[in-house]
Amino acid sequence: MASPPPPLSQSSVPFYRDVRVLRVLVQIAFVALVLLVGWFLWNNVVRGMARIGGAFSFAFLENAASFALSETSLPYDPATDSYLYAFFIGVLNTLRVVIVGIILATLLGLVAGIARLSSNWLIAKIAQVYVEIFRNTPLLIQLFFWYFVGILKLPRVRDSIEIPGGIYLSNRGLAVPWFTPNETFTAWLVIAGAGILAAFGVYKLLGRVEKPFIYEWRGGWAFLVWLAIALAAAVALQPFTPSVPEIRGFNFGGGVTLSPEYAALLLGLVVYTGAFIAEIVRAGIQAVPRGMVEAARALGLSYIQTLRLVVIPLALRVIIPPLTNQYLNLSKNSSLAIAVGYADLFYVSNTIFNQTGQTLQVILMIMVAYLIISLIISTAMNGLNARFKLVER
Repeated sequence: MASPPPPLSQSSVPFYRDVRVLRVLVQIAFVALVLLVGWFLWNNVVRGMARIGGAFSFAFLENAASFALSETSLPYDPATDSYLYAFFIGVLNTLRVVIVGIILATLLGLVAGIARLSSNWLIAKIAQVYVEIFRNTPLLIQLFFWYFVGILKLPRVRDSIEIPGGIYLSNRGLAVPWFTPNETFTAWLVIAGAGILAAFGVYKLLGRVEKPFIYEWRGGWAFLVWLAIALAAAVALQPFTPSVPEIRGFNFGGGVTLSPEYAALLLGLVVYTGAFIAEIVRAGIQAVPRGMVEAARALGLSYIQTLRLVVIPLALRVIIPPLTNQYLNLSKNSSLAIAVGYADLFYVSNTIFNQTGQTLQVILMIMVAYLIISLIISTAMNGLNARFKLVER
């Protein structure tokens, strides 16, 4: 019986049939196509701007902004500060909304999601009504409601609602106590940063301890280490001066006042996004096998302990991916701030290209700014997702 012919070696296969060569050629062709399309669009932009007597340049950003901003996170003088600085102020204002909004929406969504599964009929129905109303109503309509019907209808400053603790609520916004940095603030900030490194070292060190009480709560112990260092430095350096709001004429003095525009935008984003997060949390909890919950209860764990130690850690593997999308949606939905007059990134950019006529450059700046914010959120959430994913053996 004749033996079968020997298999062809990789070197005997023609290059146009070699899978490895074809993969490389396809990728090179795709990159070349992208570059060709980009070159065509760029030339089209350059010709169009030359036709109207303009040039693609960002030199206009050095000119004085010459427009006021209703709310600034840093000192701002429109007569001397540039368009670039005004744009930076808008980015900071957007970050104020996005960071605080993500934290509050997460807390609200977590509470509402757990309430949706409550055995108490009234609590479960209240959570369901909240989710169904705010998830199925356009965000823009909600912003108008919170701003025009909610906040602007509050009492005037002189008749403001006083909340214990030096907090005032009026149609000028929410005035709360705050701290004014002193000259020792920088030194305290450096010590607090060093405390973060020390807390990270404690976290890693306690991770090697086999005692369950210490190992499971190593994050809490690390936080207490940082808190002790920060508080000791604050007592020694006194980097802050307490400032309590007071009614002075037609406005507040002292403390910090959250403007009606900021409050309406933040409230709308938190309530709207929290409704979606509530459904994500509910789905994640229901994805946990019931046997795990029954086993935890059989071991004597309470309802809260079962949620904290068993259900939530397992549910996070289901929750985190769609939760990332909601965080991204919140950051991009913050551009609706222009509807209530809050000076965010889009609001400031819109004023800049209305004054300068440099529409293309400003739109590119807006796209890059939102892209960077979204990439930061995605990177952080991808790292968190990798932390909780199942490890295959």
